[in-house]
Amino acid sequence: MSAAPEILKAPLGVIAGGGSVPARLLAVCARRGITPVVVALEGQTDPALVVGHAHIWTSLGKAGRGIAFLKEKGVRDLVMIGSVRRPALSELVPDWRTVKFFARIGLRGAGDDDLLRALREELEREGFILRGVHEFADDLLTRRGAYGVVTPGAQARADIRRGFTVAQALGRVDVGQSVIVQQGIVLGVEAAEGTDALILRCADLRRKNTGKDDGGVLVKVFKPGQDRDLDLPAIGPRTVDLAAQAGLSGIALEAGNSLILDPEDVTRRANEASLFVTGIDPFEDLGGD
Repeated sequence: MSAAPEILKAPLGVIAGGGSVPARLLAVCARRGITPVVVALEGQTDPALVVGHAHIWTSLGKAGRGIAFLKEKGVRDLVMIGSVRRPALSELVPDWRTVKFFARIGLRGAGDDDLLRALREELEREGFILRGVHEFADDLLTRRGAYGVVTPGAQARADIRRGFTVAQALGRVDVGQSVIVQQGIVLGVEAAEGTDALILRCADLRRKNTGKDDGGVLVKVFKPGQDRDLDLPAIGPRTVDLAAQAGLSGIALEAGNSLILDPEDVTRRANEASLFVTGIDPFEDLGGD
């Protein structure tokens, strides 16, 4: 694991969504003597995460409250990490700062990438420096090659190539990061439902009674124009379990531009399920241009 870009003298602000990666970041902070200040999102952040840390509970509609808390605690560097369910506008009861934010971005908030870019601009306008989790825990970055003993065969490699082409095309219009391909057929693409739901949906669409190498592949890529600090594609142990339950042959991610949360457990589960997890360089491995 690499060191942070510098030894932080001030506390590190952590806007924590759901999932396990916020806890991983806080563990890194503890080992490196970095003091975290957590903004926890109601209904999304694990309550156990904030125990023992300076924190505030807020919602996506109460941005002003979270910003004021971070400034009060002397935060300059800020990491946004974890899954965040994007609420419908009808769920939001925004404070005045959030109202002004939505008014400023207008229709630019229609897509996730546009929203994240606008959010970054807003936080930087407030004086924060946005950091990526990979700057603190680069062991989570997907490396090139297989995790575990299983590697993709010829059919799986062809499906990976097809999946990367489709996923990158979808990413250019800010649709999703993931696609599932079996024997050249696109079974499903990720939209608002997320990767887990995509896997579950495609389980019933798969051709059954296939060989070990042609059961289908989940491909997850970095979208063109995506903010690397705020929204790297990620998988974790649950993704591997769901892929195995769905009968997929494996999972491919873009090396260096995605995260594998808890890589040791992901490797163990992939081996137990006889399923491959591999990091792909689109230029070197797929002949990208």
